[in-house]
Amino acid sequence: MAILVFFVAHYYLSLFTQTFYLHRYAAHKMFTMNAFWEKFFFLFTYICQGSSFLSPRAYALLHRMHHAYSDTELDPHSPLFSSNAFSMMWKTKNIYNDVLNKRYELAERFEGDYPEWAAIENFGDKWYSRLGWGTLYVLFYVQFATAWWQFLLLPIHFLMGPIHGAIVNWGGHKYGYQNFDNHDHSKNTLALDFLAFGELFQNNHHKLPMRVNFGVKWWEFDPTYMFIWGMDKVGVVKIKRKVEATSKKPAKKMAA
Repeated sequence: MAILVFFVAHYYLSLFTQTFYLHRYAAHKMFTMNAFWEKFFFLFTYICQGSSFLSPRAYALLHRMHHAYSDTELDPHSPLFSSNAFSMMWKTKNIYNDVLNKRYELAERFEGDYPEWAAIENFGDKWYSRLGWGTLYVLFYVQFATAWWQFLLLPIHFLMGPIHGAIVNWGGHKYGYQNFDNHDHSKNTLALDFLAFGELFQNNHHKLPMRVNFGVKWWEFDPTYMFIWGMDKVGVVKIKRKVEATSKKPAKKMAA
């Protein structure tokens, strides 16, 4: 039971920080927050992602490139130009490292307007930070695992952030239905997105990139939006823009 609770908690906390902080805040600035909360969620992202911590700056730049060049050869993670999810994410890893180290010229036009905390960002990318978190995961399993097969879950812990990226970018551009004709291959994969906290409404998001609620139809439920809505009500964040889908022409639903 302890292993199940730990795995589910790590999966969803890492997922939450990726969609809430890295994606909707760092990359898009769909909402604002004060300096305290920006630092709090920066540190929270580092803790929750642990061994697979992703730089808010590098994530923001890659994601802005993804929108600008969606499903073209310049897209850093389109499944159209990879034979499988692993090769797509390996390509993404290489581009991520180049962007992180300011060696990727194409990313320069997307610089600016993202949260920065050099100490955490630099430390989180160091091998000893990643190894340290990985060691903690292993020690937890040594203490609480009740069957050998549970140790097979450890690689998922080690690579949690990239695994979420693979689910969203592979699944969200290959499988599902379309509400809008975006001139790309973005899809809405799940109407109730329990797997990626709203991230699998890729078709909606590519049409309305500043809309904080990724669900458009009444039956499309985005769990992360509900959290952001609540945080807006209590003053932790302030939703910056409210974009309505009614001004857009929907396309026919298309099966993948």
